[in-house]
Amino acid sequence: MSSSVYVINPNSSQAVTAAIGAAVTPLRSTDGPDIICLSLAEGPPGIQSQRDVDGVIMPMLRKTSDLEESAGAFVIACFSDPGLHALREQSRRRVFGIAECGVLTALTLGQRFGVIAILPTSIPRHLRYFGAMGVMDRFAADLSIGLGVAELSDEGKTLGRMIEVGRTLKTTHGADVLVMGCAGMARYRAALEEAVGIPVVEPTQAAVAMAVGHVRLSQALAS
Repeated sequence: MSSSVYVINPNSSQAVTAAIGAAVTPLRSTDGPDIICLSLAEGPPGIQSQRDVDGVIMPMLRKTSDLEESAGAFVIACFSDPGLHALREQSRRRVFGIAECGVLTALTLGQRFGVIAILPTSIPRHLRYFGAMGVMDRFAADLSIGLGVAELSDEGKTLGRMIEVGRTLKTTHGADVLVMGCAGMARYRAALEEAVGIPVVEPTQAAVAMAVGHVRLSQALAS
């Protein structure tokens, strides 16, 4: 029976993939489904531009095609959700994008969501996506920490900037729930939530939770 949840990090950073794996560990269970986190070798070290987003779609579609028969669901672990609709068109499995799932989860936890982006250049992509999702009336603001994906491993600098931006989103823009705008931020969720004092959604956790729930329910129906 198809059972694995494949979490595809579309960049080539093994450090980011390892952080994603650690973030979803609480969702693993002995009775499955397996949660398998993979990097995309053909991807850039970090997805930081529209060109990066567009460039990883075809390699990701090829990789997921090879995994199709053993998959219960796919999760695209990049906050731009590259290739989300193309993969849904290609695959017979459920496909979850972390940006879509992160925002939808945030809407269940607060009235106005704020997003912490990595770079200022990420924000226009996010805004286009939120507009397409039809959620702008619940959107507070999207602010960046000014760090690229590779720099997120500097824990002191990264967490400090995330806390500063999170507090600004809360106090200045009225956000009552935050969404982390990059899968590479996963390790900082608990500390950020404690420091800012409002719910923080780590989008890969949100997407994998949905994927695991779907696979478990599908297996129960099939048994």
